Amino acid sequence: MSPKLKVIGWKETLDLPDLGLRDIPAKVDTGARTSVLHCSHIQLIKKGRKQFVEFRPLDDRCRPQSETYVFPFHSERKIKNSFGQEENRYIIRTSVTLFDELHPIEISLRDRSGMEFPMLLGRTFIRKKFVVDVSRSNLARKASKDNK
Repeated sequence: MSPKLKVIGWKETLDLPDLGLRDIPAKVDTGARTSVLHCSHIQLIKKGRKQFVEFRPLDDRCRPQSETYVFPFHSERKIKNSFGQEENRYIIRTSVTLFDELHPIEISLRDRSGMEFPMLLGRTFIRKKFVVDVSRSNLARKASKDNK
């Protein structure tokens, strides 16, 4: 194990600064390849010759879903959901803050209203940055508070 890898727990609280969203509960899911954020009103739109994804992140459990965001369209992927069914999802590139450090991340957008966590951190994001200790939680937030 590389000494550069930080330890995260089975769940973490993170920020998505490009979206102005803070304190988002996220489950660390090594079984999921791609990270995912709960959104509604997800649609592909065109502005000039460029494609964008329009969406409303989160919901009343975390934040009111009143604000609509428009991000550059990165890709569309077939992703297996938790029931093993393939579905097409739009992917955006943004950044996430953990341990007071900014990290680039690709996030698929999906309605997760029936799920406990509005966000999952998948193994593509975790790989080469973090090691998961499944017996612990919120290590990034605790470390950030300890450093203040």
